Amino acid sequence: MEKRHDPADAHDAHRDFLSNVSRQFGRRDQERDFIDSISQGPPQEDIQVNVGERVKAVREKRNLSLKDISQRTDLSVAILEQIEDGSLAPPLGTVIKLAKALDLKMGYFISGEEDRPYTLVRKGDRKVVSRYDSKKGAYYGYGYESLAPHKTDRHMEPFLVTLDPAETEEERSTHDGQEFIYVLEGTMEVRLGEDIHLLQPGDAIYYDSTVPHLVKCHGQERTRILAILYAER
Repeated sequence: MEKRHDPADAHDAHRDFLSNVSRQFGRRDQERDFIDSISQGPPQEDIQVNVGERVKAVREKRNLSLKDISQRTDLSVAILEQIEDGSLAPPLGTVIKLAKALDLKMGYFISGEEDRPYTLVRKGDRKVVSRYDSKKGAYYGYGYESLAPHKTDRHMEPFLVTLDPAETEEERSTHDGQEFIYVLEGTMEVRLGEDIHLLQPGDAIYYDSTVPHLVKCHGQERTRILAILYAER
């Protein structure tokens, strides 16, 4: 017996289709709004983070010598002296090593005292820390904004990072922990061991920080990324 077409069924199917499309586009709009909210241009005002002063203060309080820290980090005494006197701004990988050597979270050296059960950062309150070697006057090609300052006993360090074409290139870094990176704008180049990858907006990568690695912008276009560093103390 031939089944007769019921216009009501067609109407219901069309309505379900439109409802599904509406939900899909609603989710996409929410995702786009989220990306737009965190990928705004970095604040114009940079801040000076005195990592070296904090390292020196903690080291001396614990009666540790520069040689003691050198043995714990594999950083030379000469490099440690430059960090402490402020003539060398350490990259994040080095800050992680120093924090572990002094039994502290790396956030202490960036944000200061950590005495809050939670942290809330408004978009307009973010401050940029630029990566310079003040002794050589060279710009190493990135600035970063901490997204979780002052949180007590945190295990993750989330940052918004701006990568610019660098005047000089850093060496590959190795340290304990893991890293997750999501590209927001531009093209990011990541070097992991012998591998080189180019990531576009929407691409993500997760790797062990013990693998020698270097992250930089590719070409002459500014790149923005969301980076989350995890390091056990």
